[in-house]
Amino acid sequence: MKRENRPLPRISKARIEEMIEEATVDAHDESEQITGWFTMIGQNLAVPFETTVLGVTVSVELIDLNRIDQIVAICSRGRDRQSLPILDLPLPTPAPDGAEWIEAYRHWRGSW
Repeated sequence: MKRENRPLPRISKARIEEMIEEATVDAHDESEQITGWFTMIGQNLAVPFETTVLGVTVSVELIDLNRIDQIVAICSRGRDRQSLPILDLPLPTPAPDGAEWIEAYRHWRGSW
């Protein structure tokens, strides 16, 4: 069943704190915390979805974790594919289901 896209609601400070706790519970260092965020984003974000990057429509096919512990979106356009740090990924309006996890991660990283 296909999920419907909806606008990203404003996330309360209390909900952000809950999401941070859920993503980073039992993590002993930053690498483990990022792995927790990667897991939560991967479990909740509805992919694929389209967004616009530098004026070009791309399809966000999946979320990955690169060799330097950076959460990235794998974007494609035709036969071309490129990874983009999830912190830099512009979200479409309406946002896909689960996009609030990206926003909470941005808040945690200080790039809200």
